[in-house]
Parts: sequence; structure tokens; C-alpha cells
Amino acid sequence: MKKCNKCQKTKQNSKFLTDNKKTCKKCEYRFKQRFLRLLVHDRRLSATERIAGRLGYMGTAFMMMSPHLLPDKIGMITYIIAGVISIPQVFVAKQWNLVAVNLNVAIAYIILYLT
Repeated sequence: MKKCNKCQKTKQNSKFLTDNKKTCKKCEYRFKQRFLRLLVHDRRLSATERIAGRLGYMGTAFMMMSPHLLPDKIGMITYIIAGVISIPQVFVAKQWNLVAVNLNVAIAYIILYLT
């Protein structure tokens, strides 16, 4: 029998995770749950984040559609639109590598379209 250092109750040794533990499983579980809840915050998205997310989905749709239209000039235009429309989502998320990739896609297809 051991005494838990949290709840101060005397419990059997099987109620402790190991022989060296001084806190019973129940008290550890409560602390862990409480700690994990502290790490997660419910928050609402701002208007900028919502619009950026929607533009990102629209840009992804254009990006998925573009290879099927590529032999035509329309395919190049949709790639340009996809690259430009996807930028706000990754800019708001501060994913600078994807901002550079999307700008590169847009600039490359603008050059290809003009030649």
C-alpha cells in the first residue's frame, strides 16, 4: 500500500503506474487531461483567414483543372490564376516557401503565355 502525493489516499500498489511513482494513475490521468486541454485553444478565424482559405481552395481547384486544359491557352491562364489565387492562403499561414512556389508558377506561365 502506498499513499498518493496528490489525493493523499492510501491505495494498492497496482493503482500506481510503476513502483517508483508517487502519484496514482487516476490523479495522473486528471493532470494529463487538464494539461492537454490547456494546450488546445478554441478560436474563431478572422475574416482575412476565412477569405484566404476559400481562395486557397479555389486556387487548388484551378491547379487541378489546369493539366487537362494545358494544350490550349486556357490551361496556361488557369495555371496563372491558380498561382495568384493560392498566394493569400499561404501568405496568411506564413508558409513562405509556398508563396515562392506559387509566385514562380504564376511568373513562369505568364512568360510561357506571352511567348
